[in-house]
Amino acid sequence: MSAPAAALPYSAGIAPAMPLRYSLTRRRLVALAAAAPVAACATPPSVKDYVGGDDEGLKRAILGSRNPLSSTERSALLATLRPDQSQDALQRQMVLQQALSEAPLVGGNATRILQDGSQVFPAMFAAMGQARDHINLEYFIFEDVVWGGMPLSELLIDKLNHGVAVNIIYDAFGSAGTPDVLWQRLRAAGARVVTFNPLDPLRATASPNHRDHRKIMVVDGRVGFTGGINLDKVYENPPSAGVPPDGDTAHAYWRDTAVRIEGPAVAELQKVFFGTWHGQKGPPIAPARYFPTLPRAGDETVRIIASAPGDQRPLYFISLMTAVLSAMHRVWLSSGYFVPPHEEREDLARTARAGVDVRIVTPSHSDVPATVYAARAAYGDLLEAGARIYEVHNAILHSKLATVDSVWSTVGSSNLDRRSVLFNNEVDAIILGRPTAAQLEAVLRQDMAMAHEITLARWRRRSLGERLDELKARLWQYWM
Repeated sequence: MSAPAAALPYSAGIAPAMPLRYSLTRRRLVALAAAAPVAACATPPSVKDYVGGDDEGLKRAILGSRNPLSSTERSALLATLRPDQSQDALQRQMVLQQALSEAPLVGGNATRILQDGSQVFPAMFAAMGQARDHINLEYFIFEDVVWGGMPLSELLIDKLNHGVAVNIIYDAFGSAGTPDVLWQRLRAAGARVVTFNPLDPLRATASPNHRDHRKIMVVDGRVGFTGGINLDKVYENPPSAGVPPDGDTAHAYWRDTAVRIEGPAVAELQKVFFGTWHGQKGPPIAPARYFPTLPRAGDETVRIIASAPGDQRPLYFISLMTAVLSAMHRVWLSSGYFVPPHEEREDLARTARAGVDVRIVTPSHSDVPATVYAARAAYGDLLEAGARIYEVHNAILHSKLATVDSVWSTVGSSNLDRRSVLFNNEVDAIILGRPTAAQLEAVLRQDMAMAHEITLARWRRRSLGERLDELKARLWQYWM
């Protein structure tokens, strides 16, 4: 467990991240390799007609942003609202987000926010247990997780034996610790499995830094999951695990968030999955009804954003910052690796100076300690602008979420760091609707309740050792 505030080793009231001498986990080590090459420029893979009978469903929307909206453009768009809608936050964000991209804003969806392994794994296992046609899985970390006494591999093999198609994409680096026997068993049972960017240089498809950081599950083309949660055994750890005194993150409690989506937007997640499959030259897909007709399931409007290295315009960050800069009341966000580039940090500070309630939830412990120190080095500008910063204790915070004005929300795999833009394939759900925003605000309130708020006065009193650690971490910031 983390030390209570009174026992912290220096007056800042900030729990120490684990020292930089600790070895880094496989999740992020590649980010800090000194000799690592810059990711090669690439465009998102096109989706061709390679699944019989589903050519129309596989026509993927082009994620082309026109440009970030300037203040003048935002004002001009908002002027198009009817007078009685001018102060309606949902309508404001709908108009602004629609202008950003040709990627569809898909209405008629039901969403449910899920926290940690204790909620996410039961929901995922239940959905897969009810599968009748297919299960598609795309994960950075893919391990044989267990829930309710049932290993994931046994569930998938049982479904394969009952005629359900199972297609899997796993990242070679993120899943490097997964035993080969798992893939052998799944393939032998009939699963199609694709390795994203193999570590073997002779089989690699891109720069060693290019990783598939996405988390996607689609069942029968009708139910989808995405967010920050991997198929990783750390999510089996209970809240009582806290953070061990030695900083062993493999046995710590991991705090994270995912979203379950039902409705027409599930087809957009499915398209992202097939885009990756095709880009990695996967084997022929098992015949299945991957794109069934999807009736309206709820009132939420969803945009699925798939990003990849080489994108000329990082649409996720453009969408996020457009929402932030247009906020009237509040911007609450959480990032497991909070190392925002200078421009994004300035946008958050500018919004806070305008009187908007800006709150940022970050980790005090991490599997990559350098990211905690790099984040703290940048707290000053944000705190001076009036933003409030909370560091979560007794857990490894890994969430990637935000909500603006109680109407605009995002849950996905993108962190607020350069790596998510420069090196990773990511996927994020932008959700326009009050029910989802209310769920995320409740999550963030819980996180803030289990956190220490970092004040400007305490941050300024941090020790010389802390400042030196921050300086060392900033040297690696480009790769984080």
